Amino acid sequence: QVQLVESGGGLVQAGGSLRLSCAASRRIFGISAMTWYRQAPGKQRELVARILDSDRTAYADSVKGRFTISRDTANNTLYLQMNSLKPEDTAVYYCNIASGVGPLYSELWGQGTLVTVSS
Repeated sequence: QVQLVESGGGLVQAGGSLRLSCAASRRIFGISAMTWYRQAPGKQRELVARILDSDRTAYADSVKGRFTISRDTANNTLYLQMNSLKPEDTAVYYCNIASGVGPLYSELWGQGTLVTVSS
């Protein structure tokens, strides 16, 4: 069973930066998308950024121009560089990896890492 382990969360002042990492315990084949989600207290989980197997990226409007998603395929790691952080970015951040098609489609989730941005 492949596991995703996230790291990089913490407490930062508004305007600061953090880099989140999501490392897979072994290589995952047939990846179609790698995504960062977040869930703030009392709110629904929302998509933050996604990178497809074509390397196309997509971002939530609220983070465009501030966050950058990237991946290191050789090391099975997904990253989220977060700059110019705002208090409203405070949330638990989760990575998600989708792979396979049809009956072989599956998704893996990380355990979440807490990001707290103070004003």
